[in-house]
Amino acid sequence: MIAPGKTIGILGGGQLGRMLAMAAARLGYKSHIYCPEENSPAFHVSADYTVAAYEDEDALKAFAKSVDVVTYEFENVPAETARIVSNHAPLAPGSLALKVAQDRLVEKDFLNESGVKTAPYKSFDTKEELETALATIGRPAVAKTRRFGYDGKGQHVVKSKADLDDAYEAMNGQPAILEGFIKFDREISVIVARLESGDVAAFPVSENVHTHHILDETQVPAAIKEIVEAKAKVMATRIANALEYVGVLTVEMFVTDETGDIIVNEIAPRVHNSGHWTIEGATTSQFEQHIRAICSLPLGPEHAVGKIRMKNLLGEDILDAEKYLSDPTAYFHHYGKKEPRAGRKMGHVTFVEKE
Repeated sequence: MIAPGKTIGILGGGQLGRMLAMAAARLGYKSHIYCPEENSPAFHVSADYTVAAYEDEDALKAFAKSVDVVTYEFENVPAETARIVSNHAPLAPGSLALKVAQDRLVEKDFLNESGVKTAPYKSFDTKEELETALATIGRPAVAKTRRFGYDGKGQHVVKSKADLDDAYEAMNGQPAILEGFIKFDREISVIVARLESGDVAAFPVSENVHTHHILDETQVPAAIKEIVEAKAKVMATRIANALEYVGVLTVEMFVTDETGDIIVNEIAPRVHNSGHWTIEGATTSQFEQHIRAICSLPLGPEHAVGKIRMKNLLGEDILDAEKYLSDPTAYFHHYGKKEPRAGRKMGHVTFVEKE
């Protein structure tokens, strides 16, 4: 066990790192943030921070030696960064989770080998291979870069052969996969925490609504049957166990209401936007649960306190702060970012209707 009073190192200084540091402080831990960007949001609430590149071996060594455990707020931590850090401090979650989550082909292969169903998929590197993949997968489909895609980036829909040229160009020469479209009624996510001992706790399933490929709202409880919720939690737990995971893992899924079928879309080896509702809406937040897990503390109760709705505040939405602050059911969060650019996640607000 890493006892309160010790220091947690966090790779990444965005809003997730910020909320992790705040949760760590509540439990009596100090945080040291490592991030290349100056004035990162997590710096404002941490005991210490390092501004250096993820390729700076000397800085990484010094950082790792100054903390008692290292975690991360985003899944695209370079493999070499993870290796250097793990030579000098425990890293949780471990490198396997990073390897799987960073490459869509590796991820899909891993999920299917773990007995979890995904959309049909096929990799491609050339336009000819894309044409072959389309013939196998069928239309419509979506081309996706294997690495560094999020919020709809690195993706292109293929509805006809006429879209092939544009789809291939959109991949910009990067290794890619073609995924078949899945007909579904709703998207859900399961946030599960796992200790090194194997103890697991899953939060209530949340239902997500996206706008322009960016999460707009999350609602709890999800409008699904109890048996579907139970099945989704079992699937997420199976993935966490297969990864020998330590920390909070997020599994995004598609649900078909009539059949109750569940398809796993992707995993995120970290705390997640769709789990922000847990700060006020659950007995233990996803951020505290992650700190508990990586420090080998007992996991907290994960129950929802009522009916919850979380809304992202993008760009100039953050300027409506007064409206939310005057609402007794609303909990307003500002991430401390200075420039409200269009589509940028500036904060969120959670509405809690307690039971």
